[in-house]
Amino acid sequence: MVELAGIAGGVTLTLVVVAFHYAKGTGWEAPEDISQEVLEQRAASVSETEFPEPYNRSIGGGGAAAIPAGEAEGELAEGEEEAADEGFDPDSIADDEVEYYDIEFAKEGATIEVANNETILDAGEDEGWDLPYACRQGQCISCAGHIQDGPAEDYIRHSQNESLFEDDMDDGYCLTCVAYPVDDFTIETSESP
Repeated sequence: MVELAGIAGGVTLTLVVVAFHYAKGTGWEAPEDISQEVLEQRAASVSETEFPEPYNRSIGGGGAAAIPAGEAEGELAEGEEEAADEGFDPDSIADDEVEYYDIEFAKEGATIEVANNETILDAGEDEGWDLPYACRQGQCISCAGHIQDGPAEDYIRHSQNESLFEDDMDDGYCLTCVAYPVDDFTIETSESP
């Protein structure tokens, strides 16, 4: 049926073609790595932010800086003064003035006691929860959470807030990395406006 010489000839011919192909090559060469060049071009086209490294968002997505509270035109009416909570310093709370509040973490399914000189983020991390954050300075919204019970100002005080607008806080949003409780409430973490 099938001749042994035909099979041997086919195998020999195939091996010769494969050997010739590898000896000659295809002429294809890998393109030069330009990734560093692209990163440098992107960095030159986006202005730097004041985020500390490694949170600097100028290279990659989100290079636009947030408008710090109180600096936008028309934000405050004439004669209106900034809220008394600006510059709140939790370290200035004396030990005998520390108060504790029951904070329910809806997504985590637990209620914990949080001191008014401890951030919501720190309290959650003390419980072993992996809560989102980036800057820990109130300059981004990576740690944002939503207070279900009403306006954020009724339940927390921010030591720093450069990312949330008054409307956001009226809707119950807060920055858990710089939010200190002043009452009991329920919060959904990983929720941003």
